[in-house]
Amino acid sequence: MTEQTRHDEIAAGLAEVEERIADACRASGRSRDEITLIAVTKTYPASDVRVLAGLGVTDVGENRDQEAALKARECHDLGLTWHFIGQLQTNKARSVAEYADLVHSVDRSRLVAALGRAAIAAGRELGCLIQVALDDDPTRGGVRPADVLPLAEEVERAEGLGLRGLMAVAPLGGDPGKAFTLLTELAGAVRSRHPSADIVSAGMSGDLVEAIVNGATHLRIGTALLGRRRPFVR
Repeated sequence: MTEQTRHDEIAAGLAEVEERIADACRASGRSRDEITLIAVTKTYPASDVRVLAGLGVTDVGENRDQEAALKARECHDLGLTWHFIGQLQTNKARSVAEYADLVHSVDRSRLVAALGRAAIAAGRELGCLIQVALDDDPTRGGVRPADVLPLAEEVERAEGLGLRGLMAVAPLGGDPGKAFTLLTELAGAVRSRHPSADIVSAGMSGDLVEAIVNGATHLRIGTALLGRRRPFVR
């Protein structure tokens, strides 16, 4: 595939996603300005990130530290906002704190402590979203809804961290609208105590409409923008 062909392919995907976002915003009485599109570039090369940046995309999401750290270095000149959206082991906290602006997957006290230490060592403040488990699948990560507020308090107290809101993935086979409604309710409870925690990260390629209708502020879109996953090649 030539560079121009790939550019055109990504531009077409972005146009289709933007049309879906615009339609959902009109249907729900929301402004497009309320929605941040995060391009999820896991398994895609840094050249795709550069194409997206050239098309006006400013937020990029990754879920594997080794891949994300490399791409963030290769694209450091683009001035992008980097989102770490995957499950995160505490031993990767130091690396992630070097390049990520926002971690979407904070779900336990040990990770809060590790990220706080790493952010201080890096001389940065690291934005954090509490990941909420909306199903009973432990492999997908997240804290139970009843434990969201206590963990939010821990993040708020941690030096080097900033509490920015909540994130969730819709349950497999479930009603995404119902799940995102619960997430938005929880986000409102957190925001009532911590006004700066105003992000609701919800919605991917298949359920972005339901996410927007139910209050999402940030969408995590990969396949609809970039096509089917392919092996990442360094």
